[in-house]
Amino acid sequence: MSVRSLSFPKSQRLTRASEFERVKQHGYAERGRLITLSVLPMKNAGLCRAGFITTRAIGSATIRNRIRRCLREIVRKHQHDLREDFWIVLIARRDAASASYRALEDEWLRLAKRASILAL
Repeated sequence: MSVRSLSFPKSQRLTRASEFERVKQHGYAERGRLITLSVLPMKNAGLCRAGFITTRAIGSATIRNRIRRCLREIVRKHQHDLREDFWIVLIARRDAASASYRALEDEWLRLAKRASILAL
């Protein structure tokens, strides 16, 4: 029985502006009420890499950081359900500021299924 790591290191995250721009230019988006999921298939990229965007329109830095932490935790928790060779970007929408963790997770799962990035 293999043990799967539950960590979500920086190497599995999109961090450069050029990476975010690439997903925006060449990927496709699934829009929900709380988040927008942008997906870019990448050949031979290995594990799925994720990036998170929370704009100032959402609220104060405290609120944006809370939302970003929630989204990162949701992706971390479901990382082993994701198919390989994808880059994804989660963009929080204004309604995400007042949403619960459970609502964000439900929306993420719904959008991920619609984008066909879950390996379930």
